[in-house]
Amino acid sequence: MTGYGRATAAIEGFTLTVQVSSVNRKTLDLTISLPEEWESMEPAIGELVRKVAVRGKVHVNIELTGGGSSSAATWDENAAAEALERLRNFAVKQGVEFQPSGELLWQIANSQRRTNGLPTVDQAQPEVLEAVGSALRSFAAMRAKEGEALLVDFIKRAEVLHRHVEAIAQHASQVPAHYRTQLLKRLREAGLELELNDERVLREIALFADRCDVSEELTRLRSHFDQFAGLLRAEGESGRKAEFLLQEIGREVNTIGSKANDLTIARAVIELKNELERVREQMANVE
Repeated sequence: MTGYGRATAAIEGFTLTVQVSSVNRKTLDLTISLPEEWESMEPAIGELVRKVAVRGKVHVNIELTGGGSSSAATWDENAAAEALERLRNFAVKQGVEFQPSGELLWQIANSQRRTNGLPTVDQAQPEVLEAVGSALRSFAAMRAKEGEALLVDFIKRAEVLHRHVEAIAQHASQVPAHYRTQLLKRLREAGLELELNDERVLREIALFADRCDVSEELTRLRSHFDQFAGLLRAEGESGRKAEFLLQEIGREVNTIGSKANDLTIARAVIELKNELERVREQMANVE
């Protein structure tokens, strides 16, 4: 599910900005961007995120701005010189001519930057986690609003699925009688005048009725629909359970399509599958 949340806070003269965003994804894919000096906070931040999101590509961005001139990034010349010297010595030992380019000097100097005045992890962590929590509350509220809209859509689509199933149930009871009529018609056209109570005719009709009986599948479908309706109104995570139910519903629909041997039911099955696929696509994003 998509969502966005933002929060700000003041830390040691700096302005902290936390932004949390997400796009649809079947699993949780979490990335956290924050100052290098605060990387040890990542597990705690990840734990907060996992309390409100179990699906989606979630990105947490933490930035620090302001702080006056003391916050400016500077080059640690001594550290850069030492790194360059170590690299020179390594090249000499390997018998490689060492002629550092401007690009190499830039890479070494950039790797040895330091930020003056940046709050330590111990100083910043309480405020950072509080700001992350605030951003996550806004983020969760936005996702909840989207979830409410999806719930309305799911209820409507579930009603459509149910209507198709009941239409199949109503027509399925007529299929053996229709087959009997068609069978006798074909027999007469073939010049075989058999009575309706002929044992061979009765046996054929009974076998057909047994092969095309979908009463068990319809019973299971109705049960699945009841469970699906319950999950839509359940608290907490329900997306994966609903996906499993939709998979089972699809299995029963396929079985009805293969057993029914009737054009009207076949058309209803096609409509069922189309609507079911729309529901499954949406449900893949729901927690």
